Amino acid sequence: MRLFTNPVHALPLIFGLLIVVALLHLGFGAKPVALSTILQAFHSFDLQNFDHVIIRQMRVPRMIAAICVGAALSVAGALMQGVTRNPLADPGLLALMSGAAFGVVVGSSFLGIEADIWMPALAAAGALAAACLVTIIALFAPSGRSPAVLLLSGAAVSAFLNAMTSGINLLNEESFSTFRVWLSGAITTDALHMLPYAAPWLIGGLLLALGSARQVTALSMGHEAATGLGVNATSLSIRLLLCTVVLTASAVAMVGPLGFVGLVVPHATRLLVGSDYRWIIPCSALVGALFLLMVDLAARMVLAPVEIATGVVTTFLGAPLFVLLVRRVL
Repeated sequence: MRLFTNPVHALPLIFGLLIVVALLHLGFGAKPVALSTILQAFHSFDLQNFDHVIIRQMRVPRMIAAICVGAALSVAGALMQGVTRNPLADPGLLALMSGAAFGVVVGSSFLGIEADIWMPALAAAGALAAACLVTIIALFAPSGRSPAVLLLSGAAVSAFLNAMTSGINLLNEESFSTFRVWLSGAITTDALHMLPYAAPWLIGGLLLALGSARQVTALSMGHEAATGLGVNATSLSIRLLLCTVVLTASAVAMVGPLGFVGLVVPHATRLLVGSDYRWIIPCSALVGALFLLMVDLAARMVLAPVEIATGVVTTFLGAPLFVLLVRRVL
């Protein structure tokens, strides 16, 4: 069952909502800014105007970061659910996000790699290692392909890596100071500084996902069905795993680990356009950007002028859905 009989109609509607929410994101916060002032900040920027500075130097970077990260994590989650045929699959729940964060912290603390250009690579290495470890544990477990075993393997690896990351930060005061905010999944103005280094990873991952969308639909029906349709299931699974790792790494490098985005958005997208990944993937990118913009706006507004870390809000919204899905699947 889907809301749009013709998925083509979903894209312009979601894109229009994205523009509206983006304007709300720019206009609301601890200090509301009128729409006319927002437009002036772009076409007649005045450095002496405090509202213009707020828009251009504080809210625009957060808006761009939220759009990029929301799209990346949502597409990563959609790919994981399609490849594993597991509705509970998510970069956070299957330890890719913990692995990415661990890779960045280890690279900075022990290897002395602090240049921003290396953060996506460190995150990708950590995420790939975590994904391989989860896969190995699940394969050697009884009923290794079941959603429960995969989820438990991911939870175990994620808990272990989170504990290791916390231990490193507790023993290294400089690391704790550097990554304290980042590890909470906070979208800040600093996120845009990472965009030039994360963008090639992000764009490459999204293009690969879009190019593989038709094959993901076949793979989501099972390996035997995909093989019967002429798809090399093993090769495609490996390629899509790397795509998921790249998308997760680019998102984590920008804002740190944000849980449940890759779980919530693909399920919401299926309610709109159905189960065809030719539509799920592009729509997930737009819905993910829309979702994270709304979450970041809520994080700014709920306790204004105090801000909540965006990752706290995504967890608050995603946890109930996760419980409902667990009851349906397990």
